Amino acid sequence: MRTNGAAIRLLVADDHEIVRAGLKQFISDTDDIIVAGEACTGAETLQLIRTGDWDVVLLDISMPDKSGVDVLRQIRQEKPKLPILILSMFPEDQYAVNLLRAGASGYLTKDGPPERLIAAIRTVAQGRKYVSPSLAERLAADVAGDSDKPLHASLSQREFQIFCKLAAGMPVSKIGEELFLSVKTVSTHRSRILEKMSMKCNADLTYYAIKNNLIE
Repeated sequence: MRTNGAAIRLLVADDHEIVRAGLKQFISDTDDIIVAGEACTGAETLQLIRTGDWDVVLLDISMPDKSGVDVLRQIRQEKPKLPILILSMFPEDQYAVNLLRAGASGYLTKDGPPERLIAAIRTVAQGRKYVSPSLAERLAADVAGDSDKPLHASLSQREFQIFCKLAAGMPVSKIGEELFLSVKTVSTHRSRILEKMSMKCNADLTYYAIKNNLIE
């Protein structure tokens, strides 16, 4: 846990070594943030969360063994007050709102300037939320009812999590195993997802997800 005057202890979770190296390089130029740990898989991230002492987690949404959505939900269950800053290659308008609902402290894209990431880390370390100016404008428009929301924005946290797995081709039984849910419960969520998004089958979900850069 951070104490007054102490540097922010950052855990960087990203499966690309070159990305982690780049992050460490420009973060090393600050005097109040240190990269105190690195993880390259979802499982490794969770293990370090359980055994280490961190002020902020910088989490990639695409991990090789677990999706960032799953890792985020698990961290929220085990460490509800730990700030989690999402760093992603996907545009804000595709993932940001759903991940903020799921408990993320902020969302940044990898093509943004380093200065923005530094500011975001400092913001969430203080217990506040970080949103970029463009995302803040979108959220304000959503509240005012002036924005055309993407179809997946209507999904709950759990529905969005299951939607991503269905769109990636994962069978209902496997989803149930991963999320510790019955096949019946997952099937019920699937029906609600299809209804909310006005779609008929999993292929429609996959097409939508690819078209909107929600899966690779």
